Amino acid sequence: MSDPHGEVTVDELELSAELAGEGARPPSAEVAEYALWLGDDALILAQQLGAWIARAPELEEDVALANIALDLLGHARSLLRYAGAWDGRSEDDLAYWRDEPAFRSAWLFEQPNGDFAQTIARQLAASVYWFELYTRLQFSADPTLAAVAAKAVKEVEYHRDHAVQWTLRLAGGTDESRGRMLRAVADVWPYVDELLRDEPLTDALAATGVAVRPSDLREPFEEIIAAVFAEAELEIPSTFTSAGGGRRGSHAATLGYLLAEMQVLARQHPGATW
Repeated sequence: MSDPHGEVTVDELELSAELAGEGARPPSAEVAEYALWLGDDALILAQQLGAWIARAPELEEDVALANIALDLLGHARSLLRYAGAWDGRSEDDLAYWRDEPAFRSAWLFEQPNGDFAQTIARQLAASVYWFELYTRLQFSADPTLAAVAAKAVKEVEYHRDHAVQWTLRLAGGTDESRGRMLRAVADVWPYVDELLRDEPLTDALAATGVAVRPSDLREPFEEIIAAVFAEAELEIPSTFTSAGGGRRGSHAATLGYLLAEMQVLARQHPGATW
């Protein structure tokens, strides 16, 4: 179990993976695709946050961001393992042996870390979205998705609180920290809308009680963000809205570089174990 500071044990990661393991009914092609969307989101952001280890502004943040990344990796393992159960691929097959067009992550998660403020702005949007999503998905008609969501929602609640506190701290700090937070929000917010758009797949699965319709998350998402921004004296920027396309395999330019780094060892040494 995660402690209040986000500590994650090996046992928890194994439990996370086993939620989608043998004994669970294989998903349909549509449910597998939905699990792939969610798993890719978590996997890509976990990889992004791991890059902060030994680079965060203070030692406590090295630990905090690493633990958040481990939580997300646990979610990704469960979801990718379940997705792969449809056609016999493992979580490693899906993580390391797909090329960029086969990934289904939304563009928000693919945005570069930038400075610490930009990472926090991205983390705020991601964690508020995930908390609202998993709060509802734990009642999914699909028992495996429900089990993964019931575990994940407890962890992303901590991730959300961590991001909120840093947003307030940076926005209410020095002129420099506030200026960076303003720029970060302006850079990140165009990519939020993609998370809240309905797609034919989510419409079909929501009709059967399996998935959550993204548009149903828009109002609670915006209410939480509005409250945080009001306290931080920030405004949602009225800039362009990204076309996105991650759910259809069209990705931000940065994803290819991230995948090259993440996959290089597995591809150079196929079949290796340690």
